[in-house]
Amino acid sequence: MKFKNNEQAVLNTDKIAPFITFPILSDIGFIKHGFSTRLGGVSTGIYESMNLGFSNGDDPDSVTVNYKRISDSIGFSTENIVTTDQVHNTEIRLITAKDKGKGVVKKRDYKGIDGLITNEPGITLATYYADCVPLYLVDMKNKAIGLSHSGWRGTVKRMGKVTLEVMQQNFNTKPEDVITLIGPSICMDCYEVSKDVAEAFVNEFNPEQMKDILLDKGNDKYQLNLWQANRHIFIDAGVKDTNIHISSVCTSCNSDLLFSHRATKGKRGTLAAFLMIKE
Repeated sequence: MKFKNNEQAVLNTDKIAPFITFPILSDIGFIKHGFSTRLGGVSTGIYESMNLGFSNGDDPDSVTVNYKRISDSIGFSTENIVTTDQVHNTEIRLITAKDKGKGVVKKRDYKGIDGLITNEPGITLATYYADCVPLYLVDMKNKAIGLSHSGWRGTVKRMGKVTLEVMQQNFNTKPEDVITLIGPSICMDCYEVSKDVAEAFVNEFNPEQMKDILLDKGNDKYQLNLWQANRHIFIDAGVKDTNIHISSVCTSCNSDLLFSHRATKGKRGTLAAFLMIKE
């Protein structure tokens, strides 16, 4: 099922745990991907039901079951997932086979990581969300991938560009060879911000770009468009405009389907984005 008036995202409901895929990524033969919903899990209360966060107060046994369900539904092994330890910065970690399972079936031995990259098949990268922006990156030439978390702080710090640069250092990635997807996250209409946040964007982006990014409502209140901000970041970094895709799925507008920090005033579970190179 496609979201209403949206050709960029598909809701897959034929498995025990419904998940979202994006046609532009589904057309790439060497990767597998998905984005979880809040449906199909066993968590209860504010975490109902597919909560994938171990650190938000939910029963760890329930979260473990949820990982098994979403893994089976999308089609990868829980033991091969590697997760972030997000702190709203722009630190990227190169993931290899020795990292498999970290954050799910074994403890992480790293902290403060908001982005993951790899060129090794069989490793499922996972990052966490409840309004912030998932950035999927696929190097079509070198068959390498990146998956990064970009909230407003990460966006101001140009997380998309940083991810590309680390991929270039490790895989010789060139921006013109990369397909990007800006995933489900809070839309401009739902995202009101204060003056200090608005000023951070004004100081980072040029006036022409700001026409897409910020709407001044008066009284020091603004509507912020993280989707367009990340699009401009990718363009500035050298990604072809035709290779930048926006899912147009808002976590807040779809809070019955997706966890939204804003919509629930922080009382919620955690979503995850997944990306892997097929074995």
